[in-house]
Amino acid sequence: MRDAALPTLGSLTRQGVAAAIVAVAALFAAPSARAVEMSAEVANLYSSVSIYPPSATSMTVCYGFVCRRREILDFTAGDRGALTQIMAAGRASAVAERAAVQKAVIWFDRRMGPILGTNKRVAKADFRYFDDKHNYDCWDTTRNTTSLLLVLREWGLLKHHAIGDPKYRGNTLVLQTPHNTAVLVDRATKVEWVVDLWPRGYLQPPDVMTVERWVTED
Repeated sequence: MRDAALPTLGSLTRQGVAAAIVAVAALFAAPSARAVEMSAEVANLYSSVSIYPPSATSMTVCYGFVCRRREILDFTAGDRGALTQIMAAGRASAVAERAAVQKAVIWFDRRMGPILGTNKRVAKADFRYFDDKHNYDCWDTTRNTTSLLLVLREWGLLKHHAIGDPKYRGNTLVLQTPHNTAVLVDRATKVEWVVDLWPRGYLQPPDVMTVERWVTED
């Protein structure tokens, strides 16, 4: 009588075939999204609210003030095509690229507005508006804009700029409101430029100006 604990030749063959199928499937499976490179300050934008940084395929969109509400944006082929076309207009110079980035942020605003309800958002929103479900605060816009810039960089669409660390301003002595923003760095001149959506309403171009000027604004 055959020992029931011992596998038969047929079962061994079936197990081997199954293992081979699994191994082949693993070889052809889509790899996990590669982590994007970023500074410690940029990484803290995500770790501080316990969300994953963006990848080349998706990003977490924060809203509701300090990312209390969030939605995953999985970029479609159409999304990538639209952003590639927008950024193509900025290849000639750093000035043109900053103008293209403005349009890319407007594209993002339009893309997510109807999904989140932020198509009802207002400029300079904060907790005093009592409408967190329709708005971004400046922490949300800093995270979202930085994430979008990281995605554009991963797609090879930023030629003239690197991504800088977020900048902060706020001086109570002169009644300057605390505020922060995403930053681009001109590769040639090393000048830092803000890309600041928070002071603007839905579908309005974000502020793009030097950090030197931005820190003096209210």
